Order: sequence, then structure tokens, then C-alpha cells
Amino acid sequence: MILTIFSVGYVAMARKVTAAGGFYSFISHGLNRELGMASGFAMVVAYSVFEASLCGGFAYFATAKLAQYGWDVNWVAAALFMVVLIGILAFFDVHISARILGIALISEVIALLIFDLVVFVQGGENIQAAALNPANAFKSLEGGSFNGTEFAAGAWAVGVFFAFWSWVGFEMAPNYGEESKDPKRIVPRAMYISVIGLGIFYVITSWAALSGYGSTAEAAVQAQTNAYGFFLDPAKQFGNEFLRDAMSYLIITGSFACGMAFHNTTARYMYSLGRERLLPSALGRTHPTYRSPHIASTTQSVIAAMIVLAFWLFTDTAADSDPATSQGYVQLYGLAAFMGVVLILFIQALVSVAIWNYFRTQHPSEHRVWNHTIAPMISVVGQIAVLGVAIWKIDFLGAGYTYAWYLVAIDVIVFVGGYLGALYLKSSDRAKYETIGRMINEGL
Repeated sequence: MILTIFSVGYVAMARKVTAAGGFYSFISHGLNRELGMASGFAMVVAYSVFEASLCGGFAYFATAKLAQYGWDVNWVAAALFMVVLIGILAFFDVHISARILGIALISEVIALLIFDLVVFVQGGENIQAAALNPANAFKSLEGGSFNGTEFAAGAWAVGVFFAFWSWVGFEMAPNYGEESKDPKRIVPRAMYISVIGLGIFYVITSWAALSGYGSTAEAAVQAQTNAYGFFLDPAKQFGNEFLRDAMSYLIITGSFACGMAFHNTTARYMYSLGRERLLPSALGRTHPTYRSPHIASTTQSVIAAMIVLAFWLFTDTAADSDPATSQGYVQLYGLAAFMGVVLILFIQALVSVAIWNYFRTQHPSEHRVWNHTIAPMISVVGQIAVLGVAIWKIDFLGAGYTYAWYLVAIDVIVFVGGYLGALYLKSSDRAKYETIGRMINEGL
């Protein structure tokens, strides 16, 4: 609901500013160039680590699937395979990526809808309306113990955090505005379909997954002891072996598709910053044939590979005998996502302030109280509150790894560094400073 309200002002801004820079461009126009440049650097980091995070998820499920066929593959090899394949596909025209994303994600949605149907038809007494009460998310596992499995008091914070992590990406539509035939119409429509569609779909599917177990206690134990089978076991029980196998493959292709989406958006942020010479200007070039930001895309592939290798080489495996779980899933997928979501929440709150100020100062005659003031302010309060929860429960969300605090410190350093860099340009290169967030190529 918070992100749907956020979308009200975001859509209004997207109709005014059509640029590949997304948040970066919006904040530059709505507040100032200093905050815009800081946000641009922050979003490059956020989406970059999101791609690497998805590589960790992909590797976890891919190696588990390969193990079923007797192939013992190191998780880092699977993760780097994903990085390389995304880099090759993203080099070409955006339509190629869009088709692959569409096929992968639509297939996954269809499989999950079938899963929902078979569980709800056959689940019977397992289907409890109480699962839909949001208040239960904050109390049902609080300090609880199910069949000897203890739950920490901060368990609900994981739910809140992963809810926002699960929605990350819906805000990407404006980044493709310059490559869209009719961005003023298509971008807002894509935004609303994404955020509302995800909301309905996630609620129904999460409810179905929980209803696949005889009790909340049984579901909780499965979540802790066999996360891989949380959806797959009910799929076999209420559906059949084919549905289970299909879902086990589609979670792999879905992870790949999501990673490619983050890759494409990161490349477009780099492209925006490169063509304005805030990053090396080579990043701002497009391929003469495919029109893709190919240099920015290749650069992001190298960065993603370096992040994957860093988690493989330097993170701890002592907590779990299976590196694919401890390094690939818990640390790379979980903690890299945490690092990015912290940035996203802060930047989206800042975007809401920018939207309010933009319409107040630059389009006062078009100002609407709900669209341009009330909705953005609710969005600010909601997202800052969730950010506060993430920081408050960082030790729990970080799965006990103390370096989670260092990841947040990197977030702060990147943002402050971008802000100071803009101040430096303001005094030393006024012409370059004036271009921050202002280059828009309509109809590309």
C-alpha cells in the first residue's frame, strides 16, 4: 500500500520528466543537482548489488537442481555463468531482454497461479482467513517456539524487509522512457500494473503457500529447516510431480530474469551519468547498431562478477557446511539485497519530497493536493519508518554477520561522496554541474 501511494506522485513526475536516469533525474529536477548526483551514484550501487544478489539466489537453486542429477557444481560457478549470460544478452537491443524477461516471468506466474488453484481447491481446512490479517504478522511468531524450533523476537522485521525487497523493480519503468514509443502513456500504465498486480498476486500466492501446510507451526519449521522445499513440497502434495519440477526450474529462470532486469536498469543509470560526464563519458555511448548502452552494460557485468567473487572469497562459511546456502543464499542473496534495499527506501523517500517540491515550485497551476502533496508525504513517512525498522533490526536481518553494518556504511559513503562531488563541480566546472540530471533524449 505504501508503494502504491508512492506511485501516485511518481507517475505524475514520470509524465513530466522522461529520462533514462529515473530517480536521479527526478531528484535533480525536484530538489537540486547535488542531491540528484548523490542519488544517481547511490542507485548505481543499489541496482548493481541487486544483480549480484539475484546471482546468489540463482546459484543456490541451480546447484540444488543440478545436485539432483548427480552434478556437484560450485555455487560461484553458477553465479558467474548468470553474470556472463546476462552480459551477452543485454549487449543487444532492449527488445531481446524484454522478450526473455517476458517469457521467463510469465511462465513463472502461470505456474504459481496453478499452484494457488490446486492448493485452494484441495487445501480445505488448512485455508485460514486469519493469515490475511496483517496484524498477525507482527505477533504470531514473536518469541515463539514451534516443535522445538525457536523464533527470534525480530522475525517480523524479516517479513517487512523482504516484502519491500520483493517489490524492488516496479519503479524501473521510467528508466526505459527514452526507449519507449509513447512514454507519457506507457510508463504510468506499467507502473500501476506492476505495483498493484504484484500486491494482489503476492498476497494470494503467499496465502496459498501457507495453506499448503497443516498448521502455522508446520509451515514455520519447514521454512527454517528446508527453505528450498517450502513451495515445492505442497506443489507435489496438492498438484503432482510435474508441477513441482516445473516450479523448481522456473524459480531458477525467474531469478535469472530478475537479475537481468536489474542489470539493464543499472546500465541505464550508468549511461545517464556517463553522457553527462559525471562518470567516464564512454559509459554514455550507445551501440551504433543495437542502440543499447553497451559499454555501461559490460561495465556492470564486470562489477557484478567482482561482487560475486568478493562474497565467495571473503565471507564466512563456518555457519553452514554448505557454501551454496551460507555464502550464496544467506550472505550474497540476503545481505547484498539488504544493502540495496536500504538505499532504495531512502532514495524513494527523497524522490517523494522531490515530487512535492517540483510541482509546488515549477508547475503550481497543475498542483493537485492528493497527487502532489498528501500521497508523497505519506510515502515519505512510510518508507522512512520501514528504513528505521531495517536499521533497528540489522543484527537479526544480517543473520548474525556483523559486516552488515559495513554494508550500510558503504551506502552512506556513496551518497555523501556523490553530494560532495556535485559541490566540487559547482565550484570548479559550472557547465558540467548544470547538466546534472538535465539531459533528456526524447523519442530515442
